[in-house]
Amino acid sequence: MMLKGRVVLVTGAARGIGREIAILMARHGAQVVVNDYGGSEAGTGAARAPADDVVSEIKKAGGQAAANYDSVASMAGGQAIVKTAVDAFGRIDIVVNNAGILRDRMIFNMTEEEWDGVINTHLKGAFAVTRAAAPLMREQKWGRFINMTSTSGLVGNIGQANYAAAKLGIVGLTKVTALDMARYNVTANCISPFAWTRMIGTIPTETEAQKARVEKIKKLSPAHIAPVAAFLATEQAKDVTGQIFGVRGKEIMLFGHHRPLMRIHNDEGWTVETLAEIFPGTLQHHLVPNETSGQYFNYDPLV
Repeated sequence: MMLKGRVVLVTGAARGIGREIAILMARHGAQVVVNDYGGSEAGTGAARAPADDVVSEIKKAGGQAAANYDSVASMAGGQAIVKTAVDAFGRIDIVVNNAGILRDRMIFNMTEEEWDGVINTHLKGAFAVTRAAAPLMREQKWGRFINMTSTSGLVGNIGQANYAAAKLGIVGLTKVTALDMARYNVTANCISPFAWTRMIGTIPTETEAQKARVEKIKKLSPAHIAPVAAFLATEQAKDVTGQIFGVRGKEIMLFGHHRPLMRIHNDEGWTVETLAEIFPGTLQHHLVPNETSGQYFNYDPLV
């Protein structure tokens, strides 16, 4: 019961990773707002039953939960979602920004609608809910933000320019939230999850290699992500902020942060010619290999 008395809001909580987080946090004593718009993996349609089912499951296990069906993709939606927590349980302590959609397309074919839909759900959605909850956490001087990033943003992935941009943007949002809220005893961290979910189920399986990759991913349960999210919400994690954690099955990783790898200096300044002369023997040795497989990090971005 490490979260007893806390109120947690989980967006996109009707299925997959969000569902597992909501149920585990309830098991540890938290009062849970289960937010889910109820749409498809592409963000189309809407239904209340998926969120209601999770609320029912939590209540049957003896927990407390309330459903919310608003979209995170607007400031009004973010306000309404947080208001549900305050109206139902009197406060908001923990926000898990998990809601997301996929609209994959190669960069030369991606439409404005496909770009905006993904950016609005992931990046603007995380901001909208954070913006609504942050003043309340500042006032009570306690809070936790747990945001979902992805190796598609940290490393890159073919056909996911919109998703990758949103997920790397969430890293920046998390780091600044951690800085802005530190004086108020509020932390903000990212999780990069590796797990089989409805969205990951959209991965192509046209080749034998793709089929083998999907079979590996299917072994990674969303339930593995939940304990890390729940831990980051506890008092025991009060000094953990601004970090990026990867969770792959039973393995937890701490990701590095962007810092200079090497510096070169020229008192006379640089010209194109001097750069062309010195670059191969200096900075070029430290370039991150441009491999779409991600093997230079010793793992597949999705496995």
